[in-house]
This record gives sequence, C-alpha cells and structure tokens, in this order.
Amino acid sequence: MRLINVFTLELHEFHGDKIPAYAISHTWGDDEVTFQNWNDLKAASRKLGFSKIKGACAQAEKDGLKWLWCDTNCIDKTSSAELSEAINSMFSWYLRSAVCYAYLSDVPHQAVRKHKTYSAFGGSRWFTRGWTLQELIAPRKLTFFAHDWTKLGDKHGPLIGEIALVTGVPRGVLTGDNPIQNISISRKMSWLSKRTTTRVEDMAYCMMGLFGINMPLLYGEGPKAFTRLQGEIIKSSNDHTIFCWTSPEYFKTSEWSSMLAPSPSAFKDGGNFFQIDQTFWSEDQLKTTEFSIYSMTNAGLSIRLPLLFTSCGLLAVLNVQVYHTVPNSTSLRPRPISIPLIG
Repeated sequence: MRLINVFTLELHEFHGDKIPAYAISHTWGDDEVTFQNWNDLKAASRKLGFSKIKGACAQAEKDGLKWLWCDTNCIDKTSSAELSEAINSMFSWYLRSAVCYAYLSDVPHQAVRKHKTYSAFGGSRWFTRGWTLQELIAPRKLTFFAHDWTKLGDKHGPLIGEIALVTGVPRGVLTGDNPIQNISISRKMSWLSKRTTTRVEDMAYCMMGLFGINMPLLYGEGPKAFTRLQGEIIKSSNDHTIFCWTSPEYFKTSEWSSMLAPSPSAFKDGGNFFQIDQTFWSEDQLKTTEFSIYSMTNAGLSIRLPLLFTSCGLLAVLNVQVYHTVPNSTSLRPRPISIPLIG
C-alpha cells in the first residue's frame, strides 16, 4: 500500500501490519494526477486534481496524521496486477483508515442548512457513483467537505438523516450498529441500483468488498462481471434474496433465461426483501437445511425448495419474505415469496 507523506508529498510503500495510521480520500474527476505524474510534482501541480490532494494533505495534517492514501496517485493503474490487488483490498483500506475525507467538489459550503431536508449536499454527484458506496459504509469515521474544504459534517452526525434518505442505506449500517453482514443481498444491491460507474465492469467490482468477495478483474467482459460477482456470492451465502429482482425497463426479458440478475438496476426494489425468520417454517422443515443449499452448475441453478400446491399451480417457496400493508391498518405483515413452476 502506497501512502503520501503529507509534509513532503513523497510516496512511501508499506506492507502487512507495518502500515501506519492514515487518512484516506477518493475523489475522481477531470484532469486527475496519476501515479506516473507524481514523479514530477512541478508538472503535476498544474493539473486540476492536484489541489484536491493538497487539500486532503492539509486536512490530514490538521487531524494529526502524517500519511494519506488517495486513489488517483497511490495506485499504478498501468499495472493490471497492482490495480486488481488494490481493488480487492480497497474495502479493507477504507475500514482500517483513521478517517476518510469525502470531498464534494460540486457542493458549496453554504449547502447544509438546519431543518433543510434536501440540499446541494444530498444532490451531490458523490452520491450517484458506484465506487463511493463502499467509501460511505466501510470507514469508521467519514467526514464530508465542500469544494473549498469547509467541513460539512460527519456521517454519524446531523447529516445522517439526509444520507440515509438519499442513499437508502439504513442509519444502523452508517453508524456501524447494524453490521453489513446482517443485511440481505437484495437490499445491498438496491443501494447500488441507482448508481453508475464509467466502466460497466466496475458496477460489479465496486461491490466486492461489501460482500466480502475477492475475484480477478477482467476488463472487457462487460455485463458478465456482474453475473460472475453473483456466482461468487452464491458460493459463500444461502441468502435467497439474490433471486428477488425485476427486469430493468430497457431489458428484453426474452433475451435472459438466468435466475441471476442482468444488472444492479434489477434490484431497485430489493430493499423490500428479507430472509424468513425460522418461526415461519414447520418443525419438519427446520429439521433439514436442504432447502437453503444451492449452487450454480453448468446446467444452471441447482436448488432444493419446499413446494406449495395451489389452485393456480405449483409454487416453490423461497426462504424470503416481503412486508406488505394489512388492509384497513397501518401495520405491516410478512409474506413469503414463491416461484411459479412451469412444465
């Protein structure tokens, strides 16, 4: 892991448990400073992105930190091996940081007002990018800054309500009180569904850390990256909500025959699905875990599910429930999700 000395601007490399306390900042925009540019600081200083790195260094110094990590110039992106290692490690780097700086270049310092629900803060481009999702969730401390490096607030502070509203990420996940491992697959996917990345493959790669997945990067594989991500998730999870998606409006259903989703946008309603509490199942069903075991094979999905015979046909019951409103009431009631079987 390369870190910038905030006093000298020199890059130093650290390994294993010898990595010192550091601040972390990820902001990608126009005319960024790359790892190669950093060899000539005089030339690098003429790039637009240099001022952001300098601003982050100045803030780290104020916070009593000597080291800073920045995506733009601390990774040699001309090396596919180094880039792959960095992306596979990025979630843990955010998690281990002393503080993360979220620099919102499109937000003026007057943006956040008391009692104002929507603001330029909530409308920042930062909240629409795929890569910033892990930056929001992983760090224990995340501080937002306006374009002039005026502090806007921390994610645990008064901004938390607006952050939760804009992103769909629950307050408990933002504070760390509700571990990310407790969140259903479909709900985590729903947080990404309205975000974008420059490269289509990055819509999958930016989620690896949130699911605890490591896999090689294959730029050029296109949408297959998201299919590959789901395949890796299935290897270590028995959460059936991964099958709870709807076809995006632009997508032709006739062209897709997989139980796996074609893209993250298919999970836009995924926040409504949860794994079923064990009290739903009968004692006989609880005696076997077979219905929770599944895997992808060369012939498709192999899965065992309880069957339900109805007047409408045969249904396979997923270990998933969705909450719906009870008629003439404000309360919510869980309802299991089933798959109609044809053939």
